[in-house]
Amino acid sequence: MIYVMSDIHGTYVKYQLMLEKIHFCEQDTLYILGDVIDRGKQGIETLLDMMERPNIIPIIGNHEWMALQCLPWLQKEITEDSLKELHEEQISALALWVLNGAMTTIEEWKRLEKGKRNDLLCYLGRFLPYKRIEANGKRYLLVHSGLGNFKKDKRLEDYTIDELVWIRPDYDVNYFENDDICMVVGHTPTLLIHDKPLIYHGPQLIAVDCGAVFPEGRLACLCLDTMEEFYIE
Repeated sequence: MIYVMSDIHGTYVKYQLMLEKIHFCEQDTLYILGDVIDRGKQGIETLLDMMERPNIIPIIGNHEWMALQCLPWLQKEITEDSLKELHEEQISALALWVLNGAMTTIEEWKRLEKGKRNDLLCYLGRFLPYKRIEANGKRYLLVHSGLGNFKKDKRLEDYTIDELVWIRPDYDVNYFENDDICMVVGHTPTLLIHDKPLIYHGPQLIAVDCGAVFPEGRLACLCLDTMEEFYIE
């Protein structure tokens, strides 16, 4: 079976409960559409579990993208000299990340030994920008936020990382000429789309971020083979 999940945001217990609920096994494939880390307290622990599962395919979200801008130089010992060497772009990148819930991830990161930190950085660097797949005779484009600044004649490889991980889509637009193609995204909690913590199904777009880290939200998972929806409160 092929599954999609998104925006776990450090809710490791919900993530594990979801794997149990869908009876996830070696024959299955799970695509996680970014934002594994930040806000919740166990984002790094979730990443470490994902690393050990070759049938979990990660796609980059804006939170992983922010982490990749900061974690390499945050590894260095902080001294007066190292602080003087920081560029304005680095300080701005860290400020943006902290504003978006980075401190829980940074606290976990600090507790890791150096070897594990390097392994995690390599793993984060391998997150895909998007993925095209087929399931049950239908084609899907899996991406974190959508196709920002969308144009019908714009090639997929011409979208910038910011357009793929930050900019929210228009949920009522027909993005593709053929109805057998559908985009699956996370990034925006579905409470903001249709006032319910339920997976949203639009004309050519499915949104699966049901706000797992928020009190009124839950973790969602969708089976693309059967369209069955799974939820963990």
